[in-house]
Amino acid sequence: MTAFDAIILGIVEGLSEFLPISSTGHLILASAVMKLKQSEAHKVFEVTIQLGAMLAVVHIYRKQLFSRIDLLKKVCFGFLPTGVLGYLLYKLVKSFFQPSLVSYMLIAGGIAFIVIELWMKNRPATTHTLEEISYRQAFSIGVIQSLSMIPGVSRSGATIMGGLVLGLDRKDAAEFSFLLALPTMLAATCYDVYKNYAVFHVGDWQNIVVGFITSFVFAVIGIKALLKFITSHTFIPFGVYRIVVGLLFLLFLP
Repeated sequence: MTAFDAIILGIVEGLSEFLPISSTGHLILASAVMKLKQSEAHKVFEVTIQLGAMLAVVHIYRKQLFSRIDLLKKVCFGFLPTGVLGYLLYKLVKSFFQPSLVSYMLIAGGIAFIVIELWMKNRPATTHTLEEISYRQAFSIGVIQSLSMIPGVSRSGATIMGGLVLGLDRKDAAEFSFLLALPTMLAATCYDVYKNYAVFHVGDWQNIVVGFITSFVFAVIGIKALLKFITSHTFIPFGVYRIVVGLLFLLFLP
């Protein structure tokens, strides 16, 4: 992998991490297009540069994070299902990193987005602020988030759609999804590095730094763009996008 490859993957990660289109899936598909081998070092690179996107959340929501202790507790409570299942199913999940599976999950998720949006069309939200989110809702969203361990499902997509079904309005569903990413991504990255640090070389760490910084910058752009978009749009366009991308890769990837 070159520094240019790391920049491209950093852009893909940053823009797709908080959009409901699966950042992991897009990284795997982008790597396949760029003919980068899915080695253990490369898989860890893909997970590690997510920390750059995580810092974008800290940067944007720093005031809320340090002034709302109860909200932080709910975020940590919501992380529990994914944390436990991720630890128990680590080896199985790593075996899922295949372009064909990503394509199928993109399509399945896209269909789910459209169905949920149409089903929720005439159902008003019952939770309108982050403070109103209950521990039960937080935990339930965390259970739904655990589905995103399958590449292509989309962590943000699963949690946002889950939030809508559980009564959150669009903005709060998206923002709680962003905050829930913090413990999830931090735990996933630290555990992955711990399990695979021996496979790295000096050049790998240089590429990680480049991808990390690029991911941070474009994640800030992605978060702000999504929040602006959902003020006047549904998530159906993302569903259509997922289906189209999934079909294209099934047709054209070997």
